Amino acid sequence: MPGPACWELQIVRRCDRHRFVVLPKRWIVERTLAWISRNRRLARDYERHARKAAAFVRLAMIRLMLRRLAATR
Repeated sequence: MPGPACWELQIVRRCDRHRFVVLPKRWIVERTLAWISRNRRLARDYERHARKAAAFVRLAMIRLMLRRLAATR
C-alpha cells in the first residue's frame, strides 16, 4: 500500500497588469437575452421540448423586431 500523499504548494503572484475589461460582444448577447426574458413564458423554463423553447425565442425576437419597425414609421 502506498504511503501518504505528498503535496507541493506553490504560491503564484498574480500579474496586476491584467484588469477586467468589458467585452463588447458579450454585452450584445447579455442585452439580447434580457430582451428575450421580458416575455413571461421565456422568463422561466416552462417548456419540456427544446423545439418549443426555440420557437418561443423566435417569436419573442419577431415581436421585438415588429415593435421596432412600427416605432420608426
